[in-house]
This record gives sequence, C-alpha cells and structure tokens, in this order.
Amino acid sequence: MQLLLFTLTNRRDKRSNVALTDPIKVGVLFSREGATARVENSMLLGTIFAIREINDAGGIAGREIVPIHYDPQSSPQLYRSLATRLIQDDKVNVIFGCYMSSTRRAVVPVVEKWNRLLFYPTMYEGFEFSNNVIYTGGTPNQNSALLADYMATHFGPRVYLVGSDYIFPYESNRIMSDFVHQRPGGAKLGEQYTRLDAQEKDFTAIARDIRDKQPDFVFSTVVGKTTRMFYQAYADAGLDPSKMPIAALSTCEPEVSEMGSRIAQGHYTAGPYFQSIQTQANRDAIARFRKLFGNQVEPNMCWEAAYFQVHLFKAGMQAAGSDEHDVLLPHLLGCEFDAPQGRVRIDPSNHHTRLYPRIGRVDGSGQFTIVAESANGVDADPYLVSHSFDDWSTRLRSLTAEDASGGPDGA
Repeated sequence: MQLLLFTLTNRRDKRSNVALTDPIKVGVLFSREGATARVENSMLLGTIFAIREINDAGGIAGREIVPIHYDPQSSPQLYRSLATRLIQDDKVNVIFGCYMSSTRRAVVPVVEKWNRLLFYPTMYEGFEFSNNVIYTGGTPNQNSALLADYMATHFGPRVYLVGSDYIFPYESNRIMSDFVHQRPGGAKLGEQYTRLDAQEKDFTAIARDIRDKQPDFVFSTVVGKTTRMFYQAYADAGLDPSKMPIAALSTCEPEVSEMGSRIAQGHYTAGPYFQSIQTQANRDAIARFRKLFGNQVEPNMCWEAAYFQVHLFKAGMQAAGSDEHDVLLPHLLGCEFDAPQGRVRIDPSNHHTRLYPRIGRVDGSGQFTIVAESANGVDADPYLVSHSFDDWSTRLRSLTAEDASGGPDGA
C-alpha cells in the first residue's frame, strides 16, 4: 500500500514565516478506488483543501499540517489496518476519514484502543457515541425526520425502502419506516437490499416490484457505484418522479453527475449542504476550491463536512496547543466555524455537530433546487431522545421559486 505524503507547493519560498520543523502530522483515510471511491475522492480533496487554506494562512501557531493519506479502497478491513498503521508507524494523533458506517465501525475500536481521535464527516444512522470520535455528518433527526415529514406531506406516507447491504441502510430504513408509521395511513410496502458490487440486472426486478406496489415515494440508501444503476432501472421501468419520486440520503452531486440529469431530475435528497446554496460564503468556498482543484470532483455534503471539520480541528488545537486526545478534546468541544452551509458547532454533550437540514430536488442542470430548509441550525439528537415532528412546524420552511434561487442571504 503506497503512502502518499502531500507536500504543499513552494511552501519554503511562499511562507517563510511558517516553522517547517515540528509539523503536525494527521492521518487521512478516504478511498480512491473501490465501490465508494467517487464520493470519497471528493472528501479527500475537501480535506486537502482545508489543510491548504490553514497552511497558507500560517498553519496552527506557525506549525504546518502535513496529511498522510492511505487508500483503503472502500474496504473495512483495510480501513482498520491502515488506521493502525497511521497510529503505530506514522505516530498520528488525529485521523480524518471514513465514508460508510461499516468502515467507521472498523476504525472506532482502533482509535479507542490507542486513545486517538477520528473526525467522521458522513451522515449516518445515529445511535452511537465514542469519546474518540467527532461526528460532523448528519444524524436521523437532521435528515431522515425532515425527509419523512416532507415526502409524506407532499406525496403520501406509503414508502418502499431500497438500500445497499450493510449497516447504514438497514438502520436508516428502520428509522424511516418508524417515521412514516407515525403518519395516518403510513405503511412500508417493500424493502430490498443489494450488494455493493450489484449489477444492472439486480435493480430491474426491484423497479418492477416498485411499479407493481405503487408506493407514494421510494426511500433510497443505495450508495456508491450502484446508485446510478438503481436510478437508471427506475427510469427504464417508466416510473415518474413527479408522481413517485426517490427520496435519498446518499444521492448527492457526484452521483447525479455520474448518472446524468435526465435520469436524476425530479428526485429528492436530504442533507445540510448542496452546491447550489446561494450564499456568498458558499460561492466563495467553491470558487477557491475550483481555483486549486478545477473540476476534479463535485462539491457535496460529504465534501463540505470533510472541509469544515479540519477547520474545527484547527480551532481546537490552536486553543489546546496540542493534538493529544486528552489535551485537545476539552478545547475542541463547543468549537464553531462558519462553514459553507452556515455556522456549525460541536455539541460538547454528544460530540455531534449542529447542522442546517435541507431538502433538494434535482433540476435539469444536475444541481439541487432547495425546496425546504430549517430556519435555524438543528442540534444532533443521535439517539432520537427528544425529536418530534412538531418541531418542524416552526423550524422548517418551504421555499418558493424565488427563495430557492436567491437563498437565505444570497442574490
């Protein structure tokens, strides 16, 4: 397995004020190969983008961040062994990484054993806490609850569930089923799972079954390369998204770009960030990213979380003066940062992050038109202790066409 140490261009000439000795080494575990490589590569570049920004501004107290990256190839086993290698051989105290819940669960015992810290930037199924993890992706009360409420209100509460065959889809589908059953007439009409290496034919029968059972909407937790196959089979079966859309947590800009807007148009995704957010902060962040990396990847919710969590790390370490877990963590908890989605904050009580829930519908250009969003940031409730649908009556606003094009503070 090749070690990639990212060296930032001309750092000695351009930033002579930065101490080049005693760098801060951090581990980075995102896949460049494997079933989920497309979105994970965007997370890798989001991480490197943040590190570039921090180093170009003088680093952390004059110390340069040096990322050490390995490619786990979407394999939980490789994630586990490479996390161990980063800690034992490369002597890192902090790791940024993981996309699928199966890979996070492979790494968590490693960072707990060695008392290191993992920053995890993907929405997930919740019902977890570790003193060695900072969770910067969404939890069910920040995405599934909003999505269930919106889809049941606008299309109906009868759902068909489709997912990839691992822990996140199973748990997310269980939660979505619970949510729709809270609505009058709510029902689960079907539930199907496919392998991460599924083929086109595997989705043909699923699309036919959906056509036969006629749910009000389909909830998808299909991930990676097979996302395109599912949406293609859906279109080939003649299913109309204006009447029976797919609503997803894991279908974002990279997947839409791969399948094309003709197939994706009219379907929905819930997430705290979309590339189309019309705020100056988001436009500026995308412009800076494109200047450095061009069009290598499509910015998306996982890219954005991978980006802002590095800035949260900077804030915590700058206050702590160390990246050792027991010294860093008290200063990291409660940290805030003005991310492209809005001002995010790590909750000291559960290590999760305040986010800005939104629902987007794919338009003809392959971007998401934001059709609903929370009026304020929403704290994570990973165990669904205090959530109720009544919360959304005051927190959620549906957007008019004018709102969707202009955004909360954009023009």
